[in-house]
Amino acid sequence: MQTSQPIQSADTLGARGREGPRIEVRSNAFRWGQLLIGIACMAMIANLQYGWTLFVNPIADKHQWTKASIQVAFSIFVLTETWLVPIEGYLVDRFGPRLVILAGGILCGLGWTINSFAETLMMLYVGAAVSGIGAGAVYGTCVGNALRWFADRRGLAAGLTAAGFGAGSALTIIPISLFIKSHGYQAAFLYFGIGQGLVVFALAWLLVQPPATSTATGRTAPTAKINQTRRDYSPGQMARTPAFWIMYLMFVMVGAGGLMAVAQLAPIAKDFRIADVPVSLAGITLPALTFALAIDRIMNGVTRPFFGWVSDLIGRELTMLIAFGIEALGILALWKLGTDPVLFVIVTGLVFFAWGEIYSLFPSTCADTYGVKFAAANAGLLYTAKGTASLLVPLSSLLVAATGGWHAVFAVAAILNAIAALMAWFVLRPVRRAQIERAREQA
Repeated sequence: MQTSQPIQSADTLGARGREGPRIEVRSNAFRWGQLLIGIACMAMIANLQYGWTLFVNPIADKHQWTKASIQVAFSIFVLTETWLVPIEGYLVDRFGPRLVILAGGILCGLGWTINSFAETLMMLYVGAAVSGIGAGAVYGTCVGNALRWFADRRGLAAGLTAAGFGAGSALTIIPISLFIKSHGYQAAFLYFGIGQGLVVFALAWLLVQPPATSTATGRTAPTAKINQTRRDYSPGQMARTPAFWIMYLMFVMVGAGGLMAVAQLAPIAKDFRIADVPVSLAGITLPALTFALAIDRIMNGVTRPFFGWVSDLIGRELTMLIAFGIEALGILALWKLGTDPVLFVIVTGLVFFAWGEIYSLFPSTCADTYGVKFAAANAGLLYTAKGTASLLVPLSSLLVAATGGWHAVFAVAAILNAIAALMAWFVLRPVRRAQIERAREQA
């Protein structure tokens, strides 16, 4: 079921008054249902990224390929998952979410199916590319839907949706691990790939084209803290504004800064000589590295809706200032205190908690600044910053090789986050406010 006709922007409705087009009002329960469908779709594609690590060693053992060559597939997945989202977002804005999610589900299942039969590295890379395109289609569509259905709670909605991707693998990571041990990695790729793809394909039929404005839910922004434009910018128009590039730079800085510290968690724990040291917290005893990785899954999911909700209450830039500042302090604490196994686990949780919120704060800020008509394409263009940040992560290995330790990596990561925190308040905030004011005056 689709909305009866496109909904005009708020300023157009204000000008035409009651003679404007009829707006079909959706219930609050309906939009929450749409959000839950998006979260479920995100959970189904989470293993494409977060479950990959389970397959690396079995693939290497079977084919005797180097782990470095196998990990190229992961890099291909990340790049295709992020850099093609603007195109997929454009298709969503033009044709609606259903067709894009349907195609995404098919590609996600096909990608892991290709992996299950891959006997060459090139075939493995092809499977990674197909999976990445499918995951990007699902990710960009679900986030775009959340932004358009929840103009009054964009931070929370984007955070909950992103949490489906960040923590979605928590329920299936153990079953996949056990299935690999009992049936082999190829069977796990095949059956879980087809299963996840089918679930996404089925859920896609329940998605409805979101409204063009918040009027369709009868709701507005909850507080004056949220600066929202009444003008809809196309991706091309957005790319010609300073605010977009400030957000893009900040996204890259926080993404790369966090990844430099957390993507190397296993080597860091090994060099600190605490990877296998037992740690007991809350009645649970696990090796320090295993405990830290478990905390990653939890905090990576919790932080996105939490900071998104906070940003709905106190504003986007102030939340960025707080979150990115905590991340900088957490990275410094990991550097200074990480040699203690217990503190390593605790501080790692803090680092992950203050890092994953970028996937809710930036999409919601983007929609606030550039409107909802092209929300999926615009958020997708900004999301390519994740792919750009991933290209900078190998610099951490170069820094370790050049300096003989992790101190330079921690210092650079902390500095990047601190600069981004200050930019949020002292650069992004006034630039974004001035842009929205100009748009209001022009309207």
